Amino acid sequence: MTILHRSEQACAAVIVAVSLTLIAGYWLKEFRRQDDLIDVQPAVVPVVEFQLDVNAASWSEFAVLPGLGETLAKRIVASRESEGPFRDHDDLRRVRGIGPRTLERIRPYLLPIPEIESVVGPEQ
Repeated sequence: MTILHRSEQACAAVIVAVSLTLIAGYWLKEFRRQDDLIDVQPAVVPVVEFQLDVNAASWSEFAVLPGLGETLAKRIVASRESEGPFRDHDDLRRVRGIGPRTLERIRPYLLPIPEIESVVGPEQ
């Protein structure tokens, strides 16, 4: 016993065949349309270059340097206030947490420190 008569089965087969053909046509059309898609490029982050005077910068300015955070930046300022100005960049190593690697990472962001004689002037 069949649920559908032979003519109804033929009609259902035609409907299925037409549906599959339409689906295949849609997929082919969309596949070819990929050339029309918009190509989104990742955003370019601007590089901001700056240099700090280690004897004048605030802790918030130090905190933006690579590898330094708020804690280390505050230690640099505290060291400068308690032990006096830094005579050269290597003098930053007196601050706990600044080793040779950290110093080399931040060195491009530090302004040259003038010699003390050129700032104070010759003694008379």
